[in-house]
Amino acid sequence: MRIIYLTLLSLICLNVANAQVNDKKTTINGHLTDEQQKPLEYATVGLFKASDSSLVKTAFTTPDGKFQILAINAGSYYIKVNMMGYQPYLGKSFTVAENLPILNMDAIALKQVGNTLKTVNVTAVKPLLERKADKLVMNVENSSTAVGSTAFEVLQKAPGVTVDQNENITMQGKQGVLIMLDGKPTYMSNADVANLLKNMQSSEVESIELITNPSSKYDAAGNAGIINIKTKRNKNAGANGSFNIGAGYGKNFRMNTGLNLNYRNKHINVFGNYNYGNVKRENFLSIDRIANGTPNVYFSQKTTNLRSNNSNNFKAGIDYYIDKNNIIGFLVTGYLNNTKENGDANTNMGKHFGQTDSLLVSDSKEKSKYNNFAYNVNYKSVLDTVGQEISVDLDYSNYTGNNSTYYTNRYLYADQSFIRPINYIRNSTPADIKIKAFKADYALPLGKTAKLEAGVKSSWVKTDNNLIAEELKNNDWQNDARRSNRFVYDENVNAVYASINKEFKGFSVQAGLRMEQTNSKGNLITTNNVVERSYWDFFPTVYLQKTINKDNQLGLSYGRRIDRPSYDALNPFIYYLDEYAYNKGNPFLNPQYTHNIELNYTFKQKYLLTAHYSRVNDAITQVLLPDEEKKALYQTNANLAKNVVYGVNLYVPVKIAKWWNMNNTLNTFHIIFKSPNLGGKNLENRKTALQYRMQNNFIIVDGLTAETMANYESPVDYGTLSLKSRYSFDIGFSKSLMQKKASLRLAVSDLFNISETNLKSAYPGLSYDLYQKNESRVVRLSFNYRFGKNEIKPARRRTTGTEDEQGRMKN
Repeated sequence: MRIIYLTLLSLICLNVANAQVNDKKTTINGHLTDEQQKPLEYATVGLFKASDSSLVKTAFTTPDGKFQILAINAGSYYIKVNMMGYQPYLGKSFTVAENLPILNMDAIALKQVGNTLKTVNVTAVKPLLERKADKLVMNVENSSTAVGSTAFEVLQKAPGVTVDQNENITMQGKQGVLIMLDGKPTYMSNADVANLLKNMQSSEVESIELITNPSSKYDAAGNAGIINIKTKRNKNAGANGSFNIGAGYGKNFRMNTGLNLNYRNKHINVFGNYNYGNVKRENFLSIDRIANGTPNVYFSQKTTNLRSNNSNNFKAGIDYYIDKNNIIGFLVTGYLNNTKENGDANTNMGKHFGQTDSLLVSDSKEKSKYNNFAYNVNYKSVLDTVGQEISVDLDYSNYTGNNSTYYTNRYLYADQSFIRPINYIRNSTPADIKIKAFKADYALPLGKTAKLEAGVKSSWVKTDNNLIAEELKNNDWQNDARRSNRFVYDENVNAVYASINKEFKGFSVQAGLRMEQTNSKGNLITTNNVVERSYWDFFPTVYLQKTINKDNQLGLSYGRRIDRPSYDALNPFIYYLDEYAYNKGNPFLNPQYTHNIELNYTFKQKYLLTAHYSRVNDAITQVLLPDEEKKALYQTNANLAKNVVYGVNLYVPVKIAKWWNMNNTLNTFHIIFKSPNLGGKNLENRKTALQYRMQNNFIIVDGLTAETMANYESPVDYGTLSLKSRYSFDIGFSKSLMQKKASLRLAVSDLFNISETNLKSAYPGLSYDLYQKNESRVVRLSFNYRFGKNEIKPARRRTTGTEDEQGRMKN
């Protein structure tokens, strides 16, 4: 990796030297005021070619009213200025001469619109879905049905995104989604990502970006692509902020509150937020299954869990603008979450369903504590007037957690007499995960229509998981050597990438290559079972975009990706729910590799059609398999030989009336799983499925809006699971108050209480039916108030150096 870093540094130095040839370009300086000669800040200044009125560059005025447009070639131009509350300014054409280093323009004075503005109602609301070149954006902050929900509940409404009963997140029918927050990874497994999002309120979320085929700039992890959840960050100049509070009730009470603060001036931006949530929810699970034997044994299990979450999430940071070309920033994020869960499970056993010969009655009490603190130092520099840029990120994250569970198992005959004494078990699973990462990115414009990007990254991860299992014997807690264990995992990933983007007339192409080297070591200390790996991988990406005319656009992309096993999936610990149901890890899991191809068509910038194909080799899949010896059912992860998904997605917005807008999203796909030897059986299943969402927005009166969301998912087979249809319907109302500085929102999720999960086995020779019903119908009320200065300045958006590692964490 040292050679890679030196090569990149040499490339930067070489291009800095070469950039001197561009110093002959012109810098345009200007000054903007109002009619009283007071400077106007954050106005939009556009430079246009006089010959064809095409936009050349855009700039924003500083707090003292000044603007600067860099690296302009000789030619004829004119200036346009726009600012809310002022009449647009259209300047006369002027000429930039050859070899002119600086052109100082006369001051521009804007005229105020005046009282006529009071009679005009301007509503600028982003659509629920926006299609961009490389992603689909779901705007959450203006959604009434999202009010009072958690980020996890909102994510389930995103187009093409589904969440199964084990809280695995899929996109376009594929698992392996990389979840990011504000452009950086969550550094957690699926289960912990779900837990984090459940403790994050929708009021914290600005938008959700669905990136189905990421470029080589991103980590190569994520078979199904990337879901980036952007949280709200105040963009206003001066001091400002917002406050929100909400409450909800289904079968249990829940509440949330949060505070966002921000201060900006010419040199610094200081920001922070804190959010607290208290959510109590109920979950019911029923499993009827047949264990093959002589004779067969029929199991009927009913489980009710009541879970209570207390969450504290915060973010704080500062950006310091050293000068116009250099910015340094510091960011700290964290969460401190506590969870309590009480469960009651009854398992009836007999020769037939409905005939009970014996039963197992289990009670469980669980306490969990998860803390995570992540620190980021970042620096960005514009190296010259050509537009060369370099950015550097240093990251450190420390995750600690502990889960303590206490079980009481009673083995009874049908007449309620004891088969054997009560069995008392307790588990403690302390975990510690440390992650360090370094990332550097470099960008070089090559003329007017091309751009080169390159970068390096290294990450180091160390996880230490301990399972302390004990059983009460003779009034003394004794170690259970069958289950107690300790697993330590070390991983180092080094990467280098380069990509080039070239634009032609009505056509653009981007090609990139990412190389990653992985070194890992898993050590099951108790049994001294060590698994080591070291391998290189290459990940090419290609994007083609064609603008046929203003109403028609075509895009084609290809990418190869990798998914390394999550840390919990590699952890070989066995977690017993009871004698007949348990979970275990698989330290011999291999990474999976995916080829993604996507063709998209956009009509009139609002109708979207996408065709996609992916092939996954050694697909890492969560499976439910039988333990024939114990007549038990266990859950684990396995490499299935092949997983193929191809399908079509359609998005159609319809304006039915001035007061009624409808958005329709249809995803249909065919999914295939093949594995010639899974638990000694040949698995092969295939299914065509569809998902449909219809969202309606209604303007009832000025300031009062309503929204509905209907969802349908058809049956689908996924690995060893065969899921039945799922439905839901949400409704919400929003009222603006206090001159639109505040809003009051009322929403009901799953209005008809029809959201539930039904599945059966797709594994040969295994028979079970599973039914799960969460507390899904919830009435929510929330209030949001914004305060402070309202002039808007573009916020600095950045990613950190950790796009993959946190997405695989688990205690």
